[in-house]
Amino acid sequence: MSATEAPRLLLGVVGWSGSGKTSLLEFLVAALAREGRRVNVVKHSHHDVELEPPHKDSARLRLAGAAEVLLASPYRVAILRELRGAPEPPLAQHLARLAPAELTLVEGYKWERMPKLEVFRPGLGRPALYPDDPDIVAVASDAPAPVEQGGRAWLDLNDRQAVLCWLRAWMQKEARQA
Repeated sequence: MSATEAPRLLLGVVGWSGSGKTSLLEFLVAALAREGRRVNVVKHSHHDVELEPPHKDSARLRLAGAAEVLLASPYRVAILRELRGAPEPPLAQHLARLAPAELTLVEGYKWERMPKLEVFRPGLGRPALYPDDPDIVAVASDAPAPVEQGGRAWLDLNDRQAVLCWLRAWMQKEARQA
């Protein structure tokens, strides 16, 4: 099954800053890519994003007033859209712009409705999200599973292979249900 024929699965990866979301995602994306799977990632940031220094051509054109600048090379393509005070577009609008993939992983957007994997480290001193979010289907944590986890999978965050195995099984189950 090619990436264009595969169902477009979506999984959010949520957790507090410093919990290890990006490190886990980096491992999962690399492992899935080595298997020949096409994986997209949407990364939400609360900070300003500067992709090129202000003196570069694309930045100069954007700063001159272009609504969007598409920067193309033989190696990658980037689209930079200036919001200029407009509201941040919803996740669905970003997803619609992506090329087809077997799986799209979304880091952040914890308020959006989608299946989610929570990365939870109690040592950060922040509360778990899963008790209040029914969309969290699994938790990857460096703590043992609590007595009541609401039927969610509880994964050892320090055993990345186990998290990868869970993700593969989840993808297979979701693809069958799609």
